[in-house]
Parts: sequence; C-alpha cells; structure tokens
Amino acid sequence: MFNTLALKIGLRYTRAKKRNHFISFISLSSLLGIALGVMVLIVVLSVMNGFDYQIRSHIFDMASQVNVLGRKTGIKDWKAVSNTALKLPAVQAAAPFVSGQGMLTHQGQVAPIYLKGVLPKQEQTVLHLSDKMIAGHFNALTAGTFGVVLGQGLANKLNVDIGDKVTLVVPTANLSPIGMQPRYKRFTVVGVFHVGHGFGFDTSWAFLNMQDAQALLKLPNVVTGVQLRLNDLYQANHVTRQLSRQLSSHFMVTNWTLQYGNFFRAIAMEKTMMFIILLLIVAVAVFNLVSSLVMIVTDKQADIAILRTLGASPRMILRIFMTQGLIVGVVGTALGVLSGVWLAWHATSIVDQVQHLLHIQLISSDVYFVNFLPSRLHWHDVMQVSLFSLGLSFIATLYPAWRASRVQPAEALRYE
Repeated sequence: MFNTLALKIGLRYTRAKKRNHFISFISLSSLLGIALGVMVLIVVLSVMNGFDYQIRSHIFDMASQVNVLGRKTGIKDWKAVSNTALKLPAVQAAAPFVSGQGMLTHQGQVAPIYLKGVLPKQEQTVLHLSDKMIAGHFNALTAGTFGVVLGQGLANKLNVDIGDKVTLVVPTANLSPIGMQPRYKRFTVVGVFHVGHGFGFDTSWAFLNMQDAQALLKLPNVVTGVQLRLNDLYQANHVTRQLSRQLSSHFMVTNWTLQYGNFFRAIAMEKTMMFIILLLIVAVAVFNLVSSLVMIVTDKQADIAILRTLGASPRMILRIFMTQGLIVGVVGTALGVLSGVWLAWHATSIVDQVQHLLHIQLISSDVYFVNFLPSRLHWHDVMQVSLFSLGLSFIATLYPAWRASRVQPAEALRYE
C-alpha cells in the first residue's frame, strides 16, 4: 500500500524539526498517550489474570471439578463408577469421598463443620491438599486412628494444635434408654491446612479417613460420591453430559459451574469492562493524533502543493500522511508494549518493595484472597491490545490524510 517515496517523505516529515513547536508537542503527547494507554491496559489485564488464577487455584485445591453422587443411599460400588469416569479422555483422576455435617467442640468452644471422609493417597490425585499443609501430614489420616485434619481458621477458633483431642458430633442419632441421642466421637488433630480467606475452607472444613467417616455416619461400604479431576476444568459440562448418559438414573452428576460458575463469569465480565474502559485512554490519545495530523496538514499545505505540481497524485499525498500518522501509532504502541510487559513481569516485586519501604499492607488476604499483587501475563492479551491500538491509530490517519489529498495547489500557493 505504501510505496517507497511515500514512506521516505512520511519518515522525513516525522523526523524533521517543526516550525510550529505546538504541533510537535501535540504529536509527542499523542505518542506518549498511546504508549501510556497500552502500558496500563497490559498491566491491568495481567493483574486481573493474576487474581483470577490465584482465586481459581484456591478454590480448586479444595473443591472438586466434577462430582458423581448417589441419589438416595449413596454409591456402593464406587470403583465401578471411578473406572467408568477414568475411561473418558478428559478425566485425569478420581477419588471416593463421604461427606456430612457436624460440630466440633473443644474446651467449651463449638464450631459447625463440613466433614469429608477421604482416602488420603487417592484424594491427593484430585486435590492438592498436601501442598497446603502448615502442620502435620495429610497422610496421617489412617483408618482406625480417628485422626482429623482441620483448616487453620477452624484450629484457631477451637484453640487446638497437633495432638489435641476434639469431639465431633454428627446429626446421625443413636437409640438409648433415654431416647434419641446424636452420635459423637473423639478425634485427634493430626494436621492443619491453610488455603486462604474468602471461601470459608479454612474455617469450616474437616477431613477424616473415609473408613472412620463411614463408621461415624453409619454408612458401611457406602460412599457419598466420587470426585473427578479433569485435564481442563472448562470441560466440566462436557464430562457431566457424557457421564449422565453412561451412568444409570441412580446417579447424579454435578460440576463446579453450579457453585462457582457465576463467580467466575463475574470476574470475566469485570475484565471485559476494564478493558473497554481503559481502552478509552488509547482513544483519547488517538483523538490527539487526529488533531496533530490536521494541524500538520494545515502547516504543510505549501509542501503539498509543490509535491502536486511535481506530479504527486492525491493517492500519493494520502499515503504520505497516513505513513506519518501510523509511525506515531506504531512507535507509541511499541513503547507501551515494552513498558507494559516489563511492568507486568515485575508488578509483584515492585508492590512488595513499596509496601516494605512505606511499612504498609496495600493488599490484604482478608479482602483479596492473597496478600500480594498477583500478575500473570497472557500474550494473547498483549496481541489484542496491540491490534486495537494499531487499528485505532490507522483509523485516526484517514481523515487528515484524506484532507491532505484534497488540497488544491493553486489555492495553497496563492498567498505564498
């Protein structure tokens, strides 16, 4: 589209010292505005990607991606269900579990809990709990020892540590001479995990060995369900449909989208809205580019007229000023991408240093789930921002270049 002569003249106009310094200032501000807008967009999108990744990892270190549940009395042959699920290419691992609700008591402190009976080795194939242990070991949940692994918030509330005894009360009743009584059993704390604030895992979850949970809940040889881990969690709906067709009506298949889908859709919508809003920064810089090019066309009318008399066509003039405008857009976009990528890579360390120097905590895990500024650069975001910036810069050159191509030599040279 741009021939060699148009490119050379456009580059010369860009490098040449302007007689009107105000036009030079407007052009420079346009370039810097585009660079600033691109940089801010890349950094903000990277930070939002970082928060999305951290929240996702916090949730799916504890919450299963797909569950196969028994509709009435649980699942008796969980291995058959597990084998059926593992035949699907999208399923990475499977583990049985027994779940229920109860209360933990210790020295007058009472806390409601969601209890989950698991087989430790198989559980760690679907959830990464061993990485979250801050005291004790998850594998200490052996059958018959009646050990329990608690969240840090729950352990702090009950004021317990490794080796302490707690009493677990469940709503399953025992028949006694004085009537119906709830079942209870003393457990030993064998581990404490910490996932993070925000979703209540640390303050309401307790893990038991599956056989101990079955004995406590009176579920001999029966499990509540089988939880699955997928190669890609976004295949959850597809796997749910496949298993629903393959398993009988005695089973119910659920996935993470039912509980957390709206939350992640809200994050995605927020990211989209932030992208649109921050794109206005680039749009403002592009409007400055239009203004500067219009003033340059006005300032260069005599040069345009001379080029026309020497044989330059209106199309050639159009290309010259489009070249000049695109140079500003390309340079501004390149500077924005370079600075944005660098800031996105170093955002966490920069904020940590600011917090250390000022002795303040800008990011609190009580509010943001993490106590640092996460940043995760996605190259497709960089590409998307760059294309939008270059596209807007190209559009900005159309009117000024068209106006330059319409300059009449006789009119332009009348007062020269």
